[in-house]
Amino acid sequence: MALNIKEVLKELCEIPSPSGFEEEVVLRANKFMKPYMDETWVDTLGNLIGVKKCGKSGAKKLLIDAHIDEIGFVVTAIEEGFLKFSALGGLDARLLPSAGVTVMTDPAIDGVVCVLPPHILNPEDTDKIISIDDLYIDVGLSQKGAERRIPIGTAGVLTSSTRDFGENQICSKAMDNRAGFAAIIGAMELIKDESLDVDIYVMASVQEEVGVRGAGPGVFAISPDYCIVVDAGEAKTPDATEHEIPEKMGSGVIVARGPNMNKAFTDRIINLAEKKSINHQITVIPGGSSGTNTKEVQISQCGVATAFISIPVKYIHSANEVVQIDDIESTIKLLSEAIKSMKGA
Repeated sequence: MALNIKEVLKELCEIPSPSGFEEEVVLRANKFMKPYMDETWVDTLGNLIGVKKCGKSGAKKLLIDAHIDEIGFVVTAIEEGFLKFSALGGLDARLLPSAGVTVMTDPAIDGVVCVLPPHILNPEDTDKIISIDDLYIDVGLSQKGAERRIPIGTAGVLTSSTRDFGENQICSKAMDNRAGFAAIIGAMELIKDESLDVDIYVMASVQEEVGVRGAGPGVFAISPDYCIVVDAGEAKTPDATEHEIPEKMGSGVIVARGPNMNKAFTDRIINLAEKKSINHQITVIPGGSSGTNTKEVQISQCGVATAFISIPVKYIHSANEVVQIDDIESTIKLLSEAIKSMKGA
């Protein structure tokens, strides 16, 4: 495959673009999407959308979606030069004390979330539940300096470098869900010369982390017949039981079953994985919502036949999310086979 998925990931993950502030990563994502599309555009909400037409009259539409935003924070006040902030998405307060952050000014400013040294803590303090409301960000500025350089409402993200990790793994912030988008681009590379029977739409959707806001308007405008949502899925580590997280890194793309997914379409995708010997694993999402864009896509307009696949990721919503390249490659293969299988769908 000509496309270097590691390089795509590194380029995308380095960009700070939390929910509601995705403009820069959308521009970069368009660089990767545009060569495979007949047309790309950004809608009012900020979703990046592209279409590859099959050229056949009355062709049905297959949408492949991956959200492009990441968790982050927004500055709400400045006190004595220190920043108060609120979460954008599922920012885990447990991980924040002493964490490095990037404040998205121009140029960006580095910061550190304040933490008391252990020498002055009472034993009962170590067991307290941490709240974001009690935390501050130190940017090394006076009150006047901070007010001059950091307007209230400025966004930011956890600081992280993207680097190779272990055996064919890669570690960074924002793997949730830049890894999903990279997999879609990899699939489009594989099918770029194929003769298709359906029009392919690709959406890099925004604001998933703050309540799945971008996908709804995006899919409503496209009005697809089918959709495959690609996201990050939890990967097991020794501190989680098999019941809590059964999916494993290195075991391939995760295909979900449950009421949030169309059974016939999901069965087709699983059968393809088996027929083509694509490394995969099955998860069950029994509730009425997977907590992903799938919930909005499935019930758009008169309903969309929707499938949900994900890539195993360790340490989701941290500055050090870890993904195995083999799992992204199995996702790419399954997506490409699913696209090619849509014959007269």
